[in-house]
Amino acid sequence: MNSRQQPRWTQTWLGGVRSAGVDLGYPGERLGLPQEGSGAVAGFGRRIGAIVIDWLICTWAIAQGLLRVNPAEQGWVPLAIFAVEYIVLVGTMGMTFGMRLFGIRVAALGGGRPGLVAVLVRTLLLCLAVPALIWDRDQRGLHDRAANTVVVRL
Repeated sequence: MNSRQQPRWTQTWLGGVRSAGVDLGYPGERLGLPQEGSGAVAGFGRRIGAIVIDWLICTWAIAQGLLRVNPAEQGWVPLAIFAVEYIVLVGTMGMTFGMRLFGIRVAALGGGRPGLVAVLVRTLLLCLAVPALIWDRDQRGLHDRAANTVVVRL
């Protein structure tokens, strides 16, 4: 290879290993998931959209609308409602209202819905926010890795 065919040195560390010519496969390939369609790893756009919808439901509809609590004064109330929503809905249906709207669900790595312990671990770490912001090449956050779950498309 001559110097024109090789990537510039900045492309190898700015663009990651893919720009250096290393093929890591598609997200979810190591987990045995399809590349596209139902059962494929959900993208970040869908996941962020779902969590925004869920947060708005917990903050506005439930905390302010039903309970008449001002989230600015008692910030823990919407977070507690959010945690209860996730535990109940993901534990029973495998998805929240926002996830259903965006066509995604939480699945155990072995298939099906995650168990109660996995839902509790995932929800606790999701409420801490930081674990959800750190993900691997299969687009699983630390909360998903700790609970042995993955968010997939419906």
